[in-house]
Amino acid sequence: MIRGTSLDIVVIIAYFIVILGFGVLFGKYARTTRDFFFGGQRFSWWIIAASCIATTVGSYSFIKYSAVGFSYGISSTMAYLNDWFLMPLFVLGWMPIIYFSRVGSIPEYFERRFDKKTRIAGTIVLLIYLIGYIGINLYTIGVAFHSMLGWDVMTTAILVSAVCAIYMHAGGQTSVIMTDLAQSIILIAAGILVFALGISEIGGVSRFWDSLAPSFRAPFTGLLEPSRFSSAGIFWQDAFGSSIAFYFINQGVIMRFMSVRSMADGKRAIFFVALFLMPLAAFAVANAGWIGRSMVNLGMLPENSDPNQIFVIVASKLSSPGVFGFIMAALTAALMSTVDTLVNAVSAISVNDIVKHITPNRDDSYYLKWARIISLLVAFVGILLVPLFMQFESIYVAHGAFTAAVTPPMIVVIIFAAFWKRYTSAAAFWTIVGGAILVALSIKFPLLIKPFAHGIAPEGYEFMRALYGIAVCATIGVAVSLFTKSKKEEELIGLIVDSIEEAKRLFKGGKPAHDHVPGKPIRGILHVDTIEGIRVSKKAMEQLMAEEGDLLYVSDARWWLGGLRSVHAIAAFPHDLSDEIVILSKKNAQEGNLDPQRPVRVVKVL
Repeated sequence: MIRGTSLDIVVIIAYFIVILGFGVLFGKYARTTRDFFFGGQRFSWWIIAASCIATTVGSYSFIKYSAVGFSYGISSTMAYLNDWFLMPLFVLGWMPIIYFSRVGSIPEYFERRFDKKTRIAGTIVLLIYLIGYIGINLYTIGVAFHSMLGWDVMTTAILVSAVCAIYMHAGGQTSVIMTDLAQSIILIAAGILVFALGISEIGGVSRFWDSLAPSFRAPFTGLLEPSRFSSAGIFWQDAFGSSIAFYFINQGVIMRFMSVRSMADGKRAIFFVALFLMPLAAFAVANAGWIGRSMVNLGMLPENSDPNQIFVIVASKLSSPGVFGFIMAALTAALMSTVDTLVNAVSAISVNDIVKHITPNRDDSYYLKWARIISLLVAFVGILLVPLFMQFESIYVAHGAFTAAVTPPMIVVIIFAAFWKRYTSAAAFWTIVGGAILVALSIKFPLLIKPFAHGIAPEGYEFMRALYGIAVCATIGVAVSLFTKSKKEEELIGLIVDSIEEAKRLFKGGKPAHDHVPGKPIRGILHVDTIEGIRVSKKAMEQLMAEEGDLLYVSDARWWLGGLRSVHAIAAFPHDLSDEIVILSKKNAQEGNLDPQRPVRVVKVL
């Protein structure tokens, strides 16, 4: 048992207080359900990218990938780097469809693309996935704090869940984005710090590298061996069962990218995540395992060190009092930045797909109240799932088994829905229901997976369940589509990849072709009036290359606010005043938290 010092406990408590205050502070920006769920769609790409990394890296990531790195070496990064090949599908297909169709949830998309019964089936599966994900993260942080402080696993889960629920209740997506921005810095810094301390303790990079066996230096494991971490198994489990699920069906991640101020910013964010932040995160969460293996090989740690505890073991050995507290605070940051996103996602689905159907046509304030209540309830339900995940032999197995069992039907439905217009409503429904049944049967009868296992030994079948699930679900989808009638093309406008341009026109109110022409941003002093939309001078309109009816984005000129004070507004006829004056409606100014007489920046939304 590793126990932190009093100073470590003080650091962790201070972290809780600061993050709680930080999240509550931004609660003032959540006035509507659009603010609560999508942050007003106002944020710059760099804020979304950084906060997305905090969501991607859960508390399980440090524990899980350190354990894998300790057992198998540098190849632990395989799971994160699998994301690269998914980016074209996400950037060119799924993200534009969701963004321009203005859907409030993935089940809502299912009803518009298919029918109501598919929406209901999708709602059930998504809630199971998201709430289960919350339970996994709470279980992980409980294990870590039990090792560090001796706290009971459930006690820690309750404490952390309560802090998340409080600031989520206050500010929704805006609080999530801003706290995750801070937490992403903390967790990446802590991961790099562990590696730097480890290299210093070992005696340099060369000694560290030489101490690892050749198999531990390889970027990939064998195709079929070892059976518990083969390249084939990780590809199907993590790339298809986990990564596609994370980007395509995780409502929390979808909401994050729907919070950007424009589709161009969304694309910048995802490319920055995939090409820079994701490799950095892969290094940050796994290197404690590599350091631990090197230290074992050099006789600096005992041979029987537990892989599931190696992150905490290495951090405690390398860190002085206070520094260890900071590293454990980073572990907590990784948890909270994932849980808050998931809680917000469950709240969005519950309000949009359940509450609004039970009590339709109420004021937005009514649904905002329910969003906040559900945020509290979801955190409590996540706690109840912790004992379930405590039954697995390791966090890695628990996480992999859960995602591979739940995600395949939804993955197939979304990919087919977005990229195959012949895919029918009946096929989508039976893909979800029939696929879920067949995947459940594979848990009871693992031999069903054998034909898809590439020859991997039976103990590795759980890693191949994702391939089995995707194969049987795709078979159902194709077979039923061939014998049922699809919707007419005009009913699918904006809902399939073939009609993204039409979706963009609908999003902006039927914009003509000139909308694709980029202009130059302008700066001016904000004036508030009773007009509708935004007015700038004729010269400014020419510089923006905008016309009446174009969608413009108005933000506080201070770039480092990242869009926190900003709003979208429709361009009205030009004014004949100074070119330095920007006139905005009082309503838009209030929505964007913009102050009169302050410099603002205006750009045309492409």
